[in-house]
Amino acid sequence: MPPPTSSKQLKIACSNCNLRELCLPVDLSADEMGRLEALSNSKRSFAAQDYLYRTGDHFKSLYAIHSGSFKTRVLHEDGREQVTGFLMAGEIIGLDAISTDSHTCEALAMEASEVCELPFAKLEELSRDIPSLQRHLHKIMSREIVRDQGIMLLLGSMRAEERLAAFLLNLSQRNTARGFSATQLQLRMSRLEIGSYLGLKLETVSRAFSHFQEDGLINVKIKTVELIDLPRLRALVGKS
Repeated sequence: MPPPTSSKQLKIACSNCNLRELCLPVDLSADEMGRLEALSNSKRSFAAQDYLYRTGDHFKSLYAIHSGSFKTRVLHEDGREQVTGFLMAGEIIGLDAISTDSHTCEALAMEASEVCELPFAKLEELSRDIPSLQRHLHKIMSREIVRDQGIMLLLGSMRAEERLAAFLLNLSQRNTARGFSATQLQLRMSRLEIGSYLGLKLETVSRAFSHFQEDGLINVKIKTVELIDLPRLRALVGKS
């Protein structure tokens, strides 16, 4: 399926991007950076709820999220949504389709967002010439495998409040990697979406948030969550 007609094409240079250290290897030479910019020198913008791709779409590209955030999901036959991931600026989306050449889920923008498109065939060709780029791609793929394993652990062995604590700590760590606050989180997803991702009912998620606030672990103001007591949150999931 072609990209939504509402998306806009804009120019951007990787060398001037404030997220380059998250998306790219740090040791690219000026010549290598120029070759990568020739591969992807434009970005596409999306409004909230716009599709980046849909289930079954032919795989052509990976996407580096330049700003905003996306969720990935699969839909059950009865129309129920199963959220499979939340991706934010500096992260790569679209890896689900590499093995099958078609997307196994769909990706929607959760807010006004922009992505840099990386045509995969050209990216593979370039990575053969630039070993550090190839290692970086492998690192990204490995990180996704580890994240999937972490979700399996969440769903298989943790109580509801432990799942929510692990979720908030994960967002905190990813915020820190992007140079933002470890304790001030802007939640672009709804409580219902969080519940779908964590395998919890909406009422359970809402009770866990309320209990955390009453217990002095967090402070919630609509979509803003302040993590007041990181050590106790870590203790809930067995992290020092």
